[in-house]
Amino acid sequence: MAQLWTEKRVVISGDADVLASDVAERLLVRLIRRSTAGKTSHLVLTGGAIGTEVLRAAGEHPRRSEVDWSTVHLWWGDERFLPAGHEERNDVGARRALIDHIDIPAANVHSMATTDDAADMDEAAMQYAAELARFGDDDRAWPAFYLCFLGVGPDGHIASLFPDRAEIQVTDRSVVAVHDAPKPPADRLSLTRPVLNSARCVWLVLSGVDKASALGLALAGASYETVPAAGAKGRRRTLFFVDRDAATNVPPELIDQEF
Repeated sequence: MAQLWTEKRVVISGDADVLASDVAERLLVRLIRRSTAGKTSHLVLTGGAIGTEVLRAAGEHPRRSEVDWSTVHLWWGDERFLPAGHEERNDVGARRALIDHIDIPAANVHSMATTDDAADMDEAAMQYAAELARFGDDDRAWPAFYLCFLGVGPDGHIASLFPDRAEIQVTDRSVVAVHDAPKPPADRLSLTRPVLNSARCVWLVLSGVDKASALGLALAGASYETVPAAGAKGRRRTLFFVDRDAATNVPPELIDQEF
């Protein structure tokens, strides 16, 4: 039997709406504290239904105005390589849900290239890698991320790193082009596993019964090649925020309701 990774903890909310609200409030509290102290926070955002709902809850929360958004930089863990403004792009959903409702400098919003900006996905990946490197240092070619948000697919994928594919193994680049992805749209860009896992905190957000199996496997220490979510791990803390529908296979000893 695979040994449980006890450094990973699970926080359970009643349903998807409460989950989004709970995560958004926790995010804002931390950003308020950090920005008040003058600390810069680089965040990696995720798309998907529940990821966008978290951003919407943050965008509607009255405490959003307490954050000094000039200290916050927004990045994306993955993106669909589509024209600017396309409804399926993660940055479009994030702008509508959160970015349009906060006073954040345009230069602090780091979207991945669209089909209008790059000739192909390989060029788009190189462009984003260069943008990441502008905020890196001698030790890493990307920012010191405070928090990385990740959604998890029913197959256990994170960002656009899918099971049993070459992209999950890439460690020599910060950004990878994903061709013929098993989930449409087929053309995508993704941060690689070393970049995602470099964040101080990794928060995975899951909702729905279709995520229960992937969550159980991730917590049980499955191979990250076959269950990419199992390989998600923050430098300081790794938390799975889930609703009750997704929590079917969570061992009681991993539940942390005090967080």
